[in-house]
Amino acid sequence: MLGELPGRPPVPRVQTLSRKDRGDYIVEKFQFDNQAGAVVPGYLLLPKRVKGKAPAILYCHYHGGDYGNGKEEIFKKWPAGEQPGPTLAKRGFVVLAIDAYCFGERRGRGPGGPKEQGMKEELSASKFNLWIGRTLWGMMLRDDLMALDYLLSRPEVDKRRVGVTGMSMGATRSWWLMGLDERIRTGVAVACLTRYQNLIERQRLDQHGIYYYVPGMLKHFDTEAVVSLIAPRPVLFLNGDRDAGSPVEGIREIAKVVRKAYRLYGTGPKFASVVYKGVGHDYTPVMWKRMLGWMEGQLKCRT
Repeated sequence: MLGELPGRPPVPRVQTLSRKDRGDYIVEKFQFDNQAGAVVPGYLLLPKRVKGKAPAILYCHYHGGDYGNGKEEIFKKWPAGEQPGPTLAKRGFVVLAIDAYCFGERRGRGPGGPKEQGMKEELSASKFNLWIGRTLWGMMLRDDLMALDYLLSRPEVDKRRVGVTGMSMGATRSWWLMGLDERIRTGVAVACLTRYQNLIERQRLDQHGIYYYVPGMLKHFDTEAVVSLIAPRPVLFLNGDRDAGSPVEGIREIAKVVRKAYRLYGTGPKFASVVYKGVGHDYTPVMWKRMLGWMEGQLKCRT
């Protein structure tokens, strides 16, 4: 249903554009050709004090209508007064982040040319992909999987200890990627776990951009089917009960169904979904600390 996506090479050909020493870690800026008409820029953060191979995190940026954000999110003091990338790198994680279609350095590179940016570019990119039999969402996930291929190819990374995380659009990217690729051992998805039928019932389809919609999905199943594919791997969902884009009754229905899948493996405790009272579409300091604790608990111990 994601469309007729182009095949991808085992490992993308990556060009390293710069390498800078930031004290506790090194930052490499890179780019790769996604072999589907686009160049994908990204950052790779390498901790300096790790002995042997390090755990790694694929960091997926959010949407929020902030098309200038993209991969730069990892260096912003957001969401909880800390820079996500440096904080994770200082804790011993290799961190990789890329710009999604229409974001960051990829603005103005869509079908409408350099003058078309933001929501209009996103709409044109969606139209173009539908015309040729695929979806923008599928192409975004394909880029993320190519980024994962690159991350796993790095000699500094322990392939057995790779996680994914993000907020909002980044959260949705995270749980779809875990459903699609078992090489991701764990993940934390913050502020976006949407059951589509509940979104319809609440009349809130406007809460998500056009990129997000997959043709034909509700003919077969809802979100819980995608999330169930993550079992039996550990995953944590953090959401607020006042998030208009993720109706709370849908979050609870997803959890109810997915827990059954985990019980089939005898791994019920590895699925965790926490709903915070009075919290909207937000990434609070409490959520941030919980994400850090989860990643360290799941990825720091060698298995």
